[in-house]
Amino acid sequence: MSTAGATAQNKVGSPGAWLLGFGHGLSQIFFQANIYTGVLILAAFAVADWRMAALVAIGCIASTLAGRLLGAKAPDVIAGLQGFCGALVGAATFAALGGQVAAYPIALVGGALCAPVAWLVVALFTRTPLKVFALPSTTAPFCIVATGVLLSTQALHVSSPASVTIDSVPLAFARSLLTNVSQVVLVDNIWAGALILAGLFIASWKVGVAAVLGSAIGSLCALAMGETLTETANGLAGYSGVLTAIALAVVFLQSSGISWLLAVIGTIITAMVTLLMHQLPGPTYTWPYILTTWVFLVIAHYIPSAKRT
Repeated sequence: MSTAGATAQNKVGSPGAWLLGFGHGLSQIFFQANIYTGVLILAAFAVADWRMAALVAIGCIASTLAGRLLGAKAPDVIAGLQGFCGALVGAATFAALGGQVAAYPIALVGGALCAPVAWLVVALFTRTPLKVFALPSTTAPFCIVATGVLLSTQALHVSSPASVTIDSVPLAFARSLLTNVSQVVLVDNIWAGALILAGLFIASWKVGVAAVLGSAIGSLCALAMGETLTETANGLAGYSGVLTAIALAVVFLQSSGISWLLAVIGTIITAMVTLLMHQLPGPTYTWPYILTTWVFLVIAHYIPSAKRT
């Protein structure tokens, strides 16, 4: 993962260290420990709605603090590894509840719950026979907690904003290149997508290229499999592919020809999983990316040239 002064100190004690941890918590949504990327991601939320940005910050802070209280190591806290799932729970809370007053304590509690859930997922992968594969918990804690928030707050749900209707294949594809990126954080906005993508290129050109590659492949597969133009244009068919491409190409595997090949194949599989999961009621969140990446990391374990980071 890229860094931007992340190793300024190895203890969580000063306000600066905590601030760095919170900023990295946002950038870690896309596997980066880069404060500038984090700032651009927060700006992307603000472009969508300042109330969403506030809920994301609350979720990130709550998750980071709870993780530290549960014994997370100082370097992990400073790197943002305790905050990103909470940040996403804050985004999911806004997506379901909007900016009503009740959303704020719910984002706080949901963010805090990410810490023990993450501990359980990590335990599953480190204290069972699965430990041989060194699988990451990644955004699974977010998906689990966000689903709990969604099911337990149905009486408070608000209607989703009307989606942009697109009837042109080239326009749908072009728009999706950015909305696939923004929909990773539950935002349907091309400007938000552009801000996030800029942040990814700042973190690492390879990460930026992988994001674009995953976005393009995800959309092409969605269109080829008959996904609607509106669904594709709004990023709902390709966002998981963005994460899969970054994860396999440059994050969990050392960047090489085999890692990029696995990223391409994995992104195609992610698109298929996404289409299947769209048949289920409710949001799929990032499950298509999670499940595909876990499977491909298991496969990579048996490929000598696919080296883990």
